[in-house]
Amino acid sequence: MLDLWLLAYVLLGVVTGFLAGLFGIGGGAVMVPVLTVMFAAQGFAPDYIVHLALGTSMATIIPTSLASLHAHHNHGAVLWPAVRGLAPGILLGTFATTFLAAILSPRPLAIFFCLFMSYVAAQMILNRKPSPSRQLPGAIGLAAVGGCIGSISALVAIGGGTMTVPFLTWCNVRLQTAIGTSAAVGLPIALAGALGYLINGWGTAGLPIYTLGFIYWPAVLAMAAASLFSAPLGAKLAHTLPVATLKKLFAALIIALAVQMLRTVIV
Repeated sequence: MLDLWLLAYVLLGVVTGFLAGLFGIGGGAVMVPVLTVMFAAQGFAPDYIVHLALGTSMATIIPTSLASLHAHHNHGAVLWPAVRGLAPGILLGTFATTFLAAILSPRPLAIFFCLFMSYVAAQMILNRKPSPSRQLPGAIGLAAVGGCIGSISALVAIGGGTMTVPFLTWCNVRLQTAIGTSAAVGLPIALAGALGYLINGWGTAGLPIYTLGFIYWPAVLAMAAASLFSAPLGAKLAHTLPVATLKKLFAALIIALAVQMLRTVIV
């Protein structure tokens, strides 16, 4: 039976990697709701299926963030001073918020995820972009923004791109650089988030075998390996397909998955 689920995780990794490359959004938007449903179907403890989905998604994002960071750095599209300014707040905000997530029941976590992803979907459908109106703030301001980005990212297991890119473009950073910088910021988010969910779930009774903390490693390894191959394909197709139309369809998919996740947890 585990072999069949491993195949399912591989397929999920292929899909999430492809969509992440195509739309430039973290795979957590798809991984978390689908993993919640899959973990419930596998009979995992209902009290922890959302925590496991969040932690597993965070751990899976680490290798894909490394690959994305490397690619954007090679193109000179990473604003490293902004990364250094945001990173302290991101590390602290992400790591600290995993402790809050650990004590919450699945229901409020699922509700927050659903609401935030609906906001992300609305932004994609409306295609709203902030008008550049100011420069990057100082060290304290960047750290504070990083803390907010990290905190929200820890609760929804995303790389932070849905918040980092609009913030940077608002600060007159060109879009390509904002995307590359967001990719670099995604690595500390994933590292701090995965570590936090690992620590907070350590020793919790009733978790499935092959789990460390709130991270289910068979899913991590299968999804990460598959997404590394499919993400470049999605990125390549992004330059040839009608992405504006596809983004609207993807937004509808995000909402549908989030609602299904909510039903799984509440019903």
